[in-house]
Amino acid sequence: MWATLNPDGHRRVVVTRDLPGELWKSVLVDAGCRIDVWRSPARPAPDDIAAAIGDRCDAVIGQLTESWDSERLRLLSAAGARVYSNYAVGFDNVDIEAATKHGIAVTNTPGVLTRTTAELAVGLTLAAARRIVEADAVVRAGRFDGWEPDLMLGTQLYGKTLGIVGAGRIGTAYALSMVRGFGMNLIYHGPRRKVRIEELVAADAALERSDGRREPWCRYVPELDDLLAESDVLSLHPPLTSSTFHLLNACRLDAMKRDAILVNVSRGPVIDEEALVAHCRANLSFRAALDVFEDEPALKPGLADLPNVVLAPHIGSASTWTRESMSIIAARNVVGVLEGYPLLDSEDIESMLAPDAPEATPSVLNPAALAGR
Repeated sequence: MWATLNPDGHRRVVVTRDLPGELWKSVLVDAGCRIDVWRSPARPAPDDIAAAIGDRCDAVIGQLTESWDSERLRLLSAAGARVYSNYAVGFDNVDIEAATKHGIAVTNTPGVLTRTTAELAVGLTLAAARRIVEADAVVRAGRFDGWEPDLMLGTQLYGKTLGIVGAGRIGTAYALSMVRGFGMNLIYHGPRRKVRIEELVAADAALERSDGRREPWCRYVPELDDLLAESDVLSLHPPLTSSTFHLLNACRLDAMKRDAILVNVSRGPVIDEEALVAHCRANLSFRAALDVFEDEPALKPGLADLPNVVLAPHIGSASTWTRESMSIIAARNVVGVLEGYPLLDSEDIESMLAPDAPEATPSVLNPAALAGR
């Protein structure tokens, strides 16, 4: 179950799942770390992780499928740990306030997931709009009898309006891909206006105008309900918080266009999944494409039976480069905190992927935990 690398290391790091790539191991070993890594197809149980931490542990690299609550963080602190490194960009599985109280820095892996996750969102959008999964099933079942004028009619995206909830790194990368690649117009909603994204769309529009083509436009929408009513495609990219739990409920689904497309690559609980099942069942022209689920990995009853829903098993960051990069960033976060390196003072996260990376900590979510340690 647990395998040990560099057993003579003077620091001890528990890694709750074996990670892709090799450089992350070298990063830890070069910093004098003994690595105890879980190597089994099944996930470790909470008791397995607690036993591995034991009474001496300097750091843990853990997974978003694990709940790092106050009690588990207390045990980690009691073992002398200074850092919990989350192998993910999201961190809703970690009690940040409790970690800070116990003096444990919490880190994540931002930046390296952006493009890959945005690409999957593009793929899901196309799959839903052009009914690719339904069409695949028709061919595989031997029900394709030849070309027909009305066979598997879908939605053309050109000139349609794309609504984004959460114009952070991933939401922005996805939005620009859809504007530039498919000529969509963009509206976005979030806590504040993002002038930069509007400037980028305006620059694209100027290029289109110079070629005599239709110009895409971009607009900030302060009210979510207004965005829902206007969107032909709605893509969700907010963090999961108490205010975004069931952000898309039955009432808000009903406010959307009857033939809209809903895409979610953020977190499952931002959608009331039971309400989505009922909505998709009652409106077959409405389509959804989901990479995440409310009770992951379980699905709400009926979701898998709907022909107008595309399902993917949380593979937003599942490219080889991205997952290996996440491993390296997670390891460099551990070393950075243990060595007392300063926080990376730029957004050039990819500089931390090189073997000779700068002596910096890529990401700390609660810098206050570093005080006095």
